[in-house]
Order: sequence, then C-alpha cells, then structure tokens
Amino acid sequence: MLASADPATTVGIVANPASGRDIRRLVAQASVFPTAEKANMVQRICGALGVLGIGRVLMSTDLGGISAAVLRAVRTRRDSEAPWPEVEFCELDRLTESAADTTHMVRRMIDAGARVIICLGGDGTARVAAAACGDTPLLPLSTGTNNAFPRLREATVAGLAAGLVAARAVDVPTATRRASMLEVHAGERTEFALVDVCVCTARYVGSRALWDPATLTELYCTFAEPDGIGLSSVPGQLCPSPREKPDGVALRLGPPDRARHVVHAPIAPGLVVPVGVLDCRPLRPGERVELGTTHGVLAVDGERELEHRGAHPATVCLRPDGPRCIDVSAVLRAAAHQGLLTDIQLNPTEAA
Repeated sequence: MLASADPATTVGIVANPASGRDIRRLVAQASVFPTAEKANMVQRICGALGVLGIGRVLMSTDLGGISAAVLRAVRTRRDSEAPWPEVEFCELDRLTESAADTTHMVRRMIDAGARVIICLGGDGTARVAAAACGDTPLLPLSTGTNNAFPRLREATVAGLAAGLVAARAVDVPTATRRASMLEVHAGERTEFALVDVCVCTARYVGSRALWDPATLTELYCTFAEPDGIGLSSVPGQLCPSPREKPDGVALRLGPPDRARHVVHAPIAPGLVVPVGVLDCRPLRPGERVELGTTHGVLAVDGERELEHRGAHPATVCLRPDGPRCIDVSAVLRAAAHQGLLTDIQLNPTEAA
C-alpha cells in the first residue's frame, strides 16, 4: 500500500550555493557543481515528496540562484503535473554567504516543525548542518568537491527515503544510524568533524582547502573506506575501517622517503599523490588524544579551520553520538518489505 503522510508533515531542504567551488578546482581536475543542477535536484526531491503526500517543504534561500530557480519552478508548474508539497522559503534577516547561513537555516526549519533535513553540499556543508540538527534525521547529498561523508544518491530516490522517514512510515532506528564524529579542542575553541581531523604545519588558515600532503603530520578519521575520496582514502588503503563500525583510525604522517608506508591516495578529484605514513592504529570511541604540536593549523573535514598557537596541545576525541543520518538503502528495503510504494490492483479478468 502506498504510504501517505499527514498533510502537515514538513521536510527541510538546505542547498549550499558555494559547495563544489573551492580552490581544489584550480589545483586538481575537479568539476564545478552547477547551480542549475542543485536546483534540479531540489525539484526532483519535491516530486518524490509529493508522491508520498508530504505537505510542506521549507527551502533555504541564497544569493547564488538556487532558491530563485526553485521559485521559478514553483510558479510555472502546470496543474496537470504531479503535485508538489507547498514550498515555503526560509528567509534570514541577513545572508552572510558563510557557514552561519546553513546553521541558522537548519535551526529555523527544525523550530518550524521539519522532521527531516536534506542537505545539498560537500563534507563541510554536512558538518555544519549536522551540528545544528540535534536528533532530527539528516540526509546529506553530494554536491561538493570531496564527498566522503555524503553518499552519492539520485535525488529522486533520496527524496523518497526522506519522505518515508518524515511520514514515519518506517521506524527511526531502522531508517537511520548514528554517525561517529571527532571533537577537537584547541584553546577556547571546539570544532567537530564528520570524517577527519588533520594537523598541518601551515601557519595560517589561508584558502582553507587541503591539497598538499607534505604539510600534514597527523590524521584522525571517523572511518576509512578503500573507495573513499579525500584524506580518509589514505587509511582506507592501509587500514580500512567501515563507517558502520565504532572504531576510527589514527595516523602519523611524514615525508614519503622516510615513511614506513607510502599510499598513493586520491585526496581530491583528479589528484592522486603519494602520502607517507609512519604508523597507523585504531582510534577507539571515547579515546582522547593530545596532538603533537602547539603551533600549526588544524583542518576539519578537509578544510583548514583552526590556527592553534596555544601553550598546550590541542586534543581530539572520537565520539559515537554524531548526527542521526538516514540510511537510504535501509529505508527502501523496509519500504519493499512493507509494500509502502506498491499499490495492489485487481487483474481486469479477475475484476470481471
């Protein structure tokens, strides 16, 4: 039986216009993820949500053209087309074109009743959205440069999964899993990472994105998959740790000519480089590690974020209580088992 949501059911969609546009476009062969495709993804999500009877979508606003394209689509839809949810645009008093916009949008959507947050961006966007989600299920979709955390999913399929969770047609424990995260303390600042934390010898944050492994000395990952992209691909080839497992990995890095292992790792699209690894070990949940430097830059999820100049070392800790993420495959398996996307019709000969 086709699942149908309460008309008041609400889903939030946050699309980052800046994702997929960092400096790695210049130092690697990564492609730019166009605004038009992000807007098309939102439209495909709305179509899937409409089939399930989701009544309302809260859509983020931006200055990059995504929300404007979605608004045009809303206004030009024909009555004969499959229905969409009512689309409301979540406006802020002032758009800063920074990560703060995502944080404020997500919080406002949850306060307005969103049962699920769908996030279009890369690892950095997912990290910011996750920090604001609390227990609200999150579905990150890949539209960034390095997409180690967001799964690559067709937006229509993702929209069906999100709608089934929002409609509570499948139970949350079946539909979601808790992701691990890394908590970083440096001086008075605390940051969280969904994929990795890295120590860099650079003095300043600068352009943020990492692409030169020669400056890296330590790496901590929540998971390490052999087919991953970004820094987590280094332990992914050397000491894999699936994201479904509680343990992470910890590595000390060094020059390839002095390292015990040299991994040829895809640290960015089109950029496969040798990375020297001195040693690699499991990182246990709850384990707090002092970083081996009091001066340098700490990168979270592939972006230089913290300039550490403290008298005491920074620390990193693996925590099991990260965001509650929607498992698209698990949701659609449950939908198939329960017949949630299936109508039963009599054969015409039987009806006669």
